[in-house]
Amino acid sequence: MESAYGLIRTKEAFMKGLFLLCAVFSILALVTITVFLLVSGIPFIAETGVGEFLLGLEWAPLADSPAYGILPMIAATLYVTALSVVIGLGTGLFTAVCLFRFCNRRLAVVIRQMINLLAGIPSVIFGLFGMTVIVPFVRDYLSPNGVGYGILSSSLVLGIMVLPTIVSVSLDALNSVPESYYEGALALGATKEQVTFKVMLPAARSGILAGAVLAIGRAVGETMAVIMVIGGSPEMPTGLFQSVRTLTANIAMGAMELSGDALSALIATGVVLFVFTLLLNISFSMLKRDKTAGKSKGVLNDKK
Repeated sequence: MESAYGLIRTKEAFMKGLFLLCAVFSILALVTITVFLLVSGIPFIAETGVGEFLLGLEWAPLADSPAYGILPMIAATLYVTALSVVIGLGTGLFTAVCLFRFCNRRLAVVIRQMINLLAGIPSVIFGLFGMTVIVPFVRDYLSPNGVGYGILSSSLVLGIMVLPTIVSVSLDALNSVPESYYEGALALGATKEQVTFKVMLPAARSGILAGAVLAIGRAVGETMAVIMVIGGSPEMPTGLFQSVRTLTANIAMGAMELSGDALSALIATGVVLFVFTLLLNISFSMLKRDKTAGKSKGVLNDKK
């Protein structure tokens, strides 16, 4: 018996050590990437000037007088991200609601599995689909200037790519709401639609918001699919049907060709992306904490 207990304790100690090693490795990876970005990118930003780098309108790293302004790429990134999340969130949220309450259970399982399959498709396949289907459609039927590559095409592709995240997280959030909410609202005379949209959705708001934040992170960081359908011109975006370039596309298109100060500029662009992601996560954490604090105060006031 003692030998059996000793073996169990040894296994437990080994697994604890393995888990600790994985956690330390994750932290070290994050610290290493952060240090690399800051050490390589911050000096270039300081040398070029924060205003000139962030607010400059011209990107010409190989010109006789190099220019490293990334404001057009920042604007294009924000436009593409916002539009793709609007498309994906609207479609994904209504899909989740349909699967949650208005669809046959067996059919809902099949549809959810099919949607989850989208998450396993490589981004280059989405880009190829955008090039061969979405871009020609936009060019022939929607674009007033005959240009299919641009913000709208890339937003449509990204909107499809973020669907699995939004649908899955939103559906899990809806399923986590106590069924007594639904039954109680029905008992008070509300219709099925009223209960779903006025009771269940507000109750699952925190989880739905988490899905939106994950979708924003996916849209901001996507590279390959965006490169294939956005065009790639480093110009300030003025419309949906214009060839532009995002921050991630700018890094990927120059990483294998540029060197010296131009490569440092790409690393500095990575610092900007890192800050965007950090601010996004901090904002979501603060928003979630404020909502939790508000609910706690409400409960305490009710008890009083």
